[in-house]
Amino acid sequence: MAIKATIYKATLQISDMDRHVYGEHGLTIARHPSETDERMMQRVLAFAMHLPADDLQGKLEFSKGLSDVDEPELWQRDLTGEVVHWIDLGQPDERRIRQACGKAQRVTVISYASSTPVWWAGIENKLTRLPKLAVWQIPAEQSQALAALAERGMQLQISIQDGAVYVSTEKGSVEISPLCLRAAAA
Repeated sequence: MAIKATIYKATLQISDMDRHVYGEHGLTIARHPSETDERMMQRVLAFAMHLPADDLQGKLEFSKGLSDVDEPELWQRDLTGEVVHWIDLGQPDERRIRQACGKAQRVTVISYASSTPVWWAGIENKLTRLPKLAVWQIPAEQSQALAALAERGMQLQISIQDGAVYVSTEKGSVEISPLCLRAAAA
């Protein structure tokens, strides 16, 4: 018998001063049996960092993620089903990134492992012709500190200002400084 996903509930109070996105969002997160707290919290962080200001081009949603290798971790799809924004976590290979760029208007990859510089150095030159692609690195120690805040029921206050992300809960707080390895063309 297969092990089922564990359900986590999170309430996010987001104040993104950089993009002027504010609000409270209730999330139900299905954590795959093979997923770590760190990866799950990176999904929550990606949601907060890339939440659109409005739903005119569709909502940002968690996909099946690890349960379906053909889907990203998060995506924003418009009313016709077209993928507006594809968000992947980890260190996907060049082929997966190219396929995502063919399916979506925007593609974001967020890597959070200490091996990110080695991974990025190996594929950076192969992705020069993908103007839709943005790649971010979350420092590994900050990612691990964020994972320590994980609980089955979470109340997260997330403030984003000057590129820094501040995440606070009753358990503590973490400052995250995402590093842009590659910006998408405007």
